Amino acid sequence: MAGPLSGFKVIEIAGIGPGPFCTMLLADMGAEVVRIERIGGNDILGQRHDVLARGRRSAAFDLKNPAATEAVLKLIDKADALVEGFRPGVMERLGLGPELCLKRNPKLVFGRMTGWGQSGPLADRAGHDINYIALSGTLHAIGGEAPVVPLNLVGDFGGGGMLLGFGIVCALLEAQRSGLGQVVDAAMTDGSALLMAMIYSLKGNGFWSNNRGDNFFDGGYPLYGSYRCADGKWLAIGPLEAQFHALFLDMLGIDDPELRRPSDKARWPELRERLGKVLATKSRDEWCAFFEGSDACVAPVLDLDEAPAHPHNQARQAFVERDGVMQPAPAPRFSRTEPTLSDPPPKAGEHTRQVLADWGFSPAEIEELAAAKAING
Repeated sequence: MAGPLSGFKVIEIAGIGPGPFCTMLLADMGAEVVRIERIGGNDILGQRHDVLARGRRSAAFDLKNPAATEAVLKLIDKADALVEGFRPGVMERLGLGPELCLKRNPKLVFGRMTGWGQSGPLADRAGHDINYIALSGTLHAIGGEAPVVPLNLVGDFGGGGMLLGFGIVCALLEAQRSGLGQVVDAAMTDGSALLMAMIYSLKGNGFWSNNRGDNFFDGGYPLYGSYRCADGKWLAIGPLEAQFHALFLDMLGIDDPELRRPSDKARWPELRERLGKVLATKSRDEWCAFFEGSDACVAPVLDLDEAPAHPHNQARQAFVERDGVMQPAPAPRFSRTEPTLSDPPPKAGEHTRQVLADWGFSPAEIEELAAAKAING
């Protein structure tokens, strides 16, 4: 692996959603990630098609078996970081808690991914992305009459897995100076709140209302939103700045003072309707051709089949097909240590013996674990 994290070793205690997304990011950047799974695996998406599991090897253990727990601890002893996504206390009950792991491996970065965090009144409560972003104020700000669920991008992946990945890399950098690891407590409530930094700033300065559809970035502003075209497809427009929306309106041949400076919020719905009627006269692709090469801030709203085929995405190689599965390519780009898409998603426990051997276990030790049914195979 040639990415910027090449040489770092990470243990992932397999889970779902934001934890695997975090370790996918680390693996994409070149870290050696070993995915610790229970014997039998968690075949939720179909392992070979689970994009979130790409780029690492899988070892299966029976973590209720003391011999398996000790073997995993020996792997952790040689790791730079660990990622887990259980409720608070589960790793401790498994005998793999941070206090023990850091005592054995003082430089370990112990990454914990939860919805509510390791502390607080809700820490032990079940929940999902929608609940976490509801608590941070994020869900309330998105939508029209009712809040609209933004997939699980804001809680699970942006505010969860991506933030934990950032935290782990920060802690790894600090550990290189201090020689000491630490626990990284990433909560999706915290992360989704952080993603709202600009919106809270706008509200604090009097430029954002709690009323959905009444603001610049929530679909209220006529010149920032999506419009249905003649073919039923959608066009995204965003000419916010004066020079861009002047160009946009000039190209459309619209000479309307209200649309030139739509400052009266009470008239926004009317102006949006008028603009919608204009954009409904051509198909989405006709409008794209019309605005091609301009700074009018117009783009087609592409579906998941169309996006990988767009010329810009193809030029950037933003998507890659692996084993018949179209998926996002590793990002961001690096000028010298460019990451590459590595191993496809593994079967649960596919590499148990190989991982143990590569991480220093002798053939006799591996056979003892197999005889004790602590590992698969």
